[in-house]
Parts: sequence; structure tokens; C-alpha cells
Amino acid sequence: MVVTEELIHEYAEGAILLDGLEEAIIGIVEEFGAGPRILYSTSKIVSILKESGMMDEGEALEYFYYNIVGGFFGNQNPVFLSDHLDY
Repeated sequence: MVVTEELIHEYAEGAILLDGLEEAIIGIVEEFGAGPRILYSTSKIVSILKESGMMDEGEALEYFYYNIVGGFFGNQNPVFLSDHLDY
């Protein structure tokens, strides 16, 4: 399923979107007592950051954890699937 702008406006009104990371959106999640949130793929975010040409993988991961995961953007903060880990 591709999460389009239309779906976001219909099912996740008010959810926080991260600029420039639209390609990393993989779904919409809901939590009791909170509005719907946008689900991002961590591996896709890291790839996007690396493709910018300004970061290697280690720098992209550090940036992701410090600036993105560590950020509070609002009550409907995005959530992240840790699909980059090697189990």
C-alpha cells in the first residue's frame, strides 16, 4: 500500500509530516488516546539522508537518532519502524 497525501489527509489529519522524508512513509498508526500518526521506515530515512551526499551511514544514523527520533514535533509525533537493525 502506498500512503498518498490523500490518505494522510483522510485518515491522519493533524499528524506530523517530516519535510523531505515523504518517500520513507510506510503507514499510518493509531494509539488509544492519541490521534493517528505517520509511520516511517528507519532504513528508508537513512537511505534518503545518505543519498543527499552529505552523510555516510554512521553520520546518517547519528543524525536520525539525535535530530529526528530525539525531536518532539507535536502531539501527533511520527513513529519509526526499526527495520534497519540486523537481528
